[in-house]
Amino acid sequence: MTYIVKPKIVHSGLQRNALGLTIRDYEGSMSTLCAGCGHDSITAAIVQAFFELHVPPHRVAKMSGIGCSSKTPAYFLSSAHGFNAVHGRMPSIATGASAANRSLYLLGISGDGDSLSIGLGQFSHAVRRNLNMLYIIENNGVYGLTKGQFSASADVGSKAKRGEMNKQQPIDPVQMAMAQGGTFVARSFSGDKDQLIPLLKAGIKHDGFGLIDIISPCVTFNDHEDSTKSYAYTRQFYHPAVHADFVPPAEEIKASYNRGNVMSVELHDGSRILLRKVSKDYSVHNRGAAIDYIRAHQRKGEIVTGLLYIDQGEPDMHGINRTASLPLNELPFDTLCPGTESLVSLQDLYR
Repeated sequence: MTYIVKPKIVHSGLQRNALGLTIRDYEGSMSTLCAGCGHDSITAAIVQAFFELHVPPHRVAKMSGIGCSSKTPAYFLSSAHGFNAVHGRMPSIATGASAANRSLYLLGISGDGDSLSIGLGQFSHAVRRNLNMLYIIENNGVYGLTKGQFSASADVGSKAKRGEMNKQQPIDPVQMAMAQGGTFVARSFSGDKDQLIPLLKAGIKHDGFGLIDIISPCVTFNDHEDSTKSYAYTRQFYHPAVHADFVPPAEEIKASYNRGNVMSVELHDGSRILLRKVSKDYSVHNRGAAIDYIRAHQRKGEIVTGLLYIDQGEPDMHGINRTASLPLNELPFDTLCPGTESLVSLQDLYR
């Protein structure tokens, strides 16, 4: 993976948080994603959220798998711990990191392919364990690194770059997380920073598994009409002798609208998606009602955004397994290795 070092320029006018750090201290390398990619908007929101929460970057462990989304941890929190896992296996690495050091803020960055296809099983078990982490799915409905095939989140009727139509039902990570006991479930749009940043801050501070599914436009492989998750650019330069695509720099799509309202967002290819923010009287504590609400608006072609469900009463993985309150690397040796008699006593419990 190629990293471009970002010049660190700090001037006296930059705001500092309670730790004395500026926003520059929460940034990473220069992005190598396509200009206009929604993932870069998410990166900016993550940087802002951690800055405003006054979290020391070295207290964060950022995890990812494979895909365009999984490249993005290189673009924020350069001083944080990081691990780029194999395709779909990030949740097991995050589980190990949490077991070893529960004091870290765990941040998992994944994509719809990484989480909902090869990684579906691992994603599912991270939810049911209530692993204490914030899990972000940067959802664009395509496999961006392998030329834009449909991912498992592509909606019925979506058209691929070469014209074929998706006929398979999508997997909705939000409904799946709710059905399997997720304790913090939200959805947002990469261009709506006014909604996204507070959701990120709430998810970071939540005790237990937090999921934010973020619709994130792809500028390269969804350049067609009728796409519900991405905007596209029409091919502008074509020579009969050489098949070539040109993706010009694009402005990131932004959205701002009030709670309870529906907003039609026009994408660069002329297609539109309907975003609906939950209203003020929406209850985030009723799991069944939340799923019914999402499905009802889904039938209208609307993508519901906002905090959809939260349960602060369920124990996380450490509470379920009654693990030590201190991180393993802080426990004294005689506690970690109590001796032969303690080992025999433990084994007797399982005989």
